[in-house]
Amino acid sequence: MRPIKLVALLAAFAMLVAACGDDDADDTTTTTAADSATTTTAADSGTDDTTTTTAAPASDAGQGGELLLLQWQAPSQVNGLLSSGTKDLLASSIVLEPLARYGPDGTVVATLVTEVPTVANGGVAADFTSVTWNLLPGVLWSDGTPFTADDVVFTYEYCSNELTGCSGDFTNVASVEAVDDLTVKVTFTAPQPFPYADFVGYSEPIIQRAQFQECVGEQASACTEQNFAPVGTGPYMVTEMRPEDTVLYEYNPNYRGVDQGQPFFGTVQIKGGGDAEAAARSVLEIGEADYGWNLQVAPEILLPMENAGNGRIVTSFTAAVEHINLNQTDPDADPPSEYVEDGSGNNPLFFDNTELARALSLAIDRDALVQVGYGPTGRPICTMWPVGEFASANNDWCLTRNVDEANQILDDLGYLDTDNDGVREAPGYGPLEFDYVTSTNAVRQSNQAIIKQNWEDIGVVANMSNQDAGLFFDGTSASDFSIWKFFTDIQMFTNDSTSGPDPVTYLSFWRIQEIPTAALGWPAANNIVRMQSPEFDAIWDEVSQLSIDDAQFIPLVHQLQDLIIESGSTIPLIHRGNVSAISNEIQGFGDPNGWDSEYWNIHEWSR
Repeated sequence: MRPIKLVALLAAFAMLVAACGDDDADDTTTTTAADSATTTTAADSGTDDTTTTTAAPASDAGQGGELLLLQWQAPSQVNGLLSSGTKDLLASSIVLEPLARYGPDGTVVATLVTEVPTVANGGVAADFTSVTWNLLPGVLWSDGTPFTADDVVFTYEYCSNELTGCSGDFTNVASVEAVDDLTVKVTFTAPQPFPYADFVGYSEPIIQRAQFQECVGEQASACTEQNFAPVGTGPYMVTEMRPEDTVLYEYNPNYRGVDQGQPFFGTVQIKGGGDAEAAARSVLEIGEADYGWNLQVAPEILLPMENAGNGRIVTSFTAAVEHINLNQTDPDADPPSEYVEDGSGNNPLFFDNTELARALSLAIDRDALVQVGYGPTGRPICTMWPVGEFASANNDWCLTRNVDEANQILDDLGYLDTDNDGVREAPGYGPLEFDYVTSTNAVRQSNQAIIKQNWEDIGVVANMSNQDAGLFFDGTSASDFSIWKFFTDIQMFTNDSTSGPDPVTYLSFWRIQEIPTAALGWPAANNIVRMQSPEFDAIWDEVSQLSIDDAQFIPLVHQLQDLIIESGSTIPLIHRGNVSAISNEIQGFGDPNGWDSEYWNIHEWSR
């Protein structure tokens, strides 16, 4: 993680919120590495400190019946450290907790610690080489044993072993030390004025040494019992896990909020299957479920559902970009090629073919994609980090569809329709005909139909297919349809940031060392498109050492985004809002949180 001053980053995020019309975002609490004006403490329990809540009687804990959460992309496991897939991270987040979370406005909120460490309170070293976290006393694991600093140390040991395949990135950490049972010191490999990258957010929770000590390295993925039912400090614990189907939970009687009546619900069910439209209807129109996640549903279908009066749509805009990946390795090889350093596995047509990608991008009618699929919950975009001043506008040519220019580019490349069948051919390759896959979703299929027609206008054929979301986004990559394996020409899905409002960590996903391979364990790396740019890597190394107020920080962040587009690997389409639905019966939800788990404050929900 590069040095960065959080207060400036949050200011940029605030501009995004204003731009998106989200007037409800809380900006009363900010924390910076250098000086803390106001710090959210664990005593706040993640609640906006401008809101007064009355603690429920202790007897109310677990007495609220069942909470039904619909995740039509069903979870594959409950250990968030072994998956970068949102569906699995959500399932994990109500069991496993990090030391601190990101709040709805991007601020850092204490979770398992007494306060967010800063230079002012002595938690962050004056030279930014270390951070010390003071753990909450009296926290118990769900099995009744004490949560201690040793568990934090073990989590680092677990994730720093490359063979574990942990999705967390601890490369900037030199050591994690248990000073005593309630004190953890993290020492960095270099000064880090933004010391909140590690053990923060739902993608880097703490796991129990006693349960996982035999699951380090190559044994990690084989520890099914542990990965399906981890012992946690969160408000709920797993009672049954059916991969790609259902997760059942009951409230944790050892949860630290029980004396205050938290959590309210006695059981939780995450139910998978179906599709986004069915999930939306179940919450908004029928009223039989309490929450529906990731509602990628056409606006003319979604908005009238809300009029039934059973629930409301909640939307947060963060860094989510629906985009197309053009496979930079060869999916037609037998077996499909992985990344090879000498370039022998590269795609003979797509690799480093900027002009082909530009032509495909220019042919797409992004306004039609938004109109048909998103309405007010999306907007056309031409970069992969759409947040505030960090968003590059240097490729905004993509906002205007230009079929004539796209055709001219293909003519200049020598991709001509020599047999007059309406399909261009590339010399030495053959017809421009590609397999294009995405998840099964009505909005995505409607967008595929538009893009298919758009590309036919320039002599390109897309063979559209879709796969069950549970397989497509399977964080274990057990299926060959997994996005991390990418065994097709083209895929389409949404990227988002799991590291908060932090562009540099997010953009690290396009580094060469992040290319997934079987040897790494497919989902352990995030450069799914297999982009290979030494220039990008060198610039990322440079900007990762700069403070946000350095004059070169924003230009270099823009340059990174531009190189992604100019590599010919990635075509951004739509800046998506995170759209979910919640029953009107549910109280305590607050503002939607796109920077962390949407269930981040589930212990405060009630009916």
